[in-house]
Amino acid sequence: MIEGECLEVSEDTLLDAMDKMDKAVEHVQSQFSTVRTGRAAPALVERLTAEYYGTQVPIQQMASISVPEARMLMVKPHDRNSLGAIERAIRDSDLGVSPNNDGVVIRLNFPPLTEDRRREYVKVVKTMSEDGRIAVRNIRRDARKAMETAEKAGEISADELERAEKELEKIAAEHVDRIDAAFGRKEAELLEV
Repeated sequence: MIEGECLEVSEDTLLDAMDKMDKAVEHVQSQFSTVRTGRAAPALVERLTAEYYGTQVPIQQMASISVPEARMLMVKPHDRNSLGAIERAIRDSDLGVSPNNDGVVIRLNFPPLTEDRRREYVKVVKTMSEDGRIAVRNIRRDARKAMETAEKAGEISADELERAEKELEKIAAEHVDRIDAAFGRKEAELLEV
């Protein structure tokens, strides 16, 4: 096999691994946004679903969500008939707030978090970040196996395998650092009073 093809096999594997690791980091960051801090954020209710004409539909597709004040969310349904279903979905969720329905919009007032609740949320976020790091390490392991298989099959040289493995380590470390940085920001946000 010629040198150019060797590089292509390892580069494709590295690019694929990098793409998967990027998605793992994005997933962790999107999970972080669902954890309640002292402030109201639309992401808290966007993931919730409500029954709408017999089907479970995400609230973000059924209503506009705004933040009129730091500790208040306002959910305005596009169809007033869905107001009760949205209110029920919010009440049944794990948000820990009572929806106020005035017949047009639903207001959610978020009380300040207690110190115990903040620490509990930090533990939840820490678990999410560890899951993200594990996902990155699993992607690294799978990519390494693919490159070792290619080397055994004679598709890449031992030198190319060594170079690609070093690059893979560097890419994985960068992605773990991104998850750790996102965790640090979320932890600071949670502990901020």
